[in-house]
Amino acid sequence: MFENQNPDDVQAMIDRSDEFKRLYQHHRDLDKQVHDAELGMRPMDDMTLHSLKKEKLRAKDRLTYLWEHRD
Repeated sequence: MFENQNPDDVQAMIDRSDEFKRLYQHHRDLDKQVHDAELGMRPMDDMTLHSLKKEKLRAKDRLTYLWEHRD
C-alpha cells in the first residue's frame, strides 16, 4: 500500500499520525495473513479468510481517507 507514493512522505505521515501508523501496520499484518492463507501456509476456513479480507479493505479505506485529507 502506498507503493506509488514518496517513501519519505509516507514515513512523515506515519510519524505524524498515531492512527495512520496503527492502521498502516495493521493493514500490513492483515496483508501477510491473507497472503499466507492464499498460499496454504496458514490454514483457515473460507469465512475467516473472507473476514480478514474485509477487515483489510476497511483499513485500506481509512488509510486512503487519512492520506487524502492530510495537512
